[in-house]
Amino acid sequence: MTLYTPVATLEGDARFDVYVARPASTPKAAIIVIQEIFGVNDGIRRKCDTWAEQGYLALAPDLFWRDKAHVELDADQPEDFQAALGHMQRLNQDSAIRDIEATIKAARAELGDGGKVGVVGYCLGGRLAFMAACRTDGDAFVGYYGVGIDNLLDEQRAIGKPVLLHIPTADGFVPPEAQQKMHEGLQGNRHVTLHDYEGLDHGFAAETGERRQEAAAQLADRRTADFFAQNL
Repeated sequence: MTLYTPVATLEGDARFDVYVARPASTPKAAIIVIQEIFGVNDGIRRKCDTWAEQGYLALAPDLFWRDKAHVELDADQPEDFQAALGHMQRLNQDSAIRDIEATIKAARAELGDGGKVGVVGYCLGGRLAFMAACRTDGDAFVGYYGVGIDNLLDEQRAIGKPVLLHIPTADGFVPPEAQQKMHEGLQGNRHVTLHDYEGLDHGFAAETGERRQEAAAQLADRRTADFFAQNL
């Protein structure tokens, strides 16, 4: 069963929509799915639905709601891509992290005592997943092709839970020097695991469209599923 449900901000001064996919039986844990710059579109909803099929409560918060609610854009359409860049540039990422924390809080409330919550994000969401590992009380975190993580490495001292990062080596938005900085900066952090995907570009694990690379997407998703099964 799927639906949107409103979630209160941490401040309690507003509410934003969260796409929710619930499993057929009692969830074994919850997973927060963090959008790309294209909003909570069909691809992100499909990811939630897949987690629900695997027995998890899955929630995708609409992080662009302060700018425009329910943004749904197509990465393969040039005009949509430009619109997505505009929404990303106007996003206050600190506020987005607080909305992710509010979504984690809502998930815990539904799970009951002792329920664990994982976070997985893509592109912009991959960056926010890393930030969430540093700033929220989630239990496990996964980032796919997160942009600008190399500029966040000073925050890693706050990481106390497992983190998994998927890095395509030919990512047009994360150049080789940024990837090197990530590897070198995180290699001493016992909580963080990095997987490289040789020759692949940004967005290789998108659910649909021209960016998807099927074999690599399945490999990364299997690693993510095993990671959450171990840590949630």
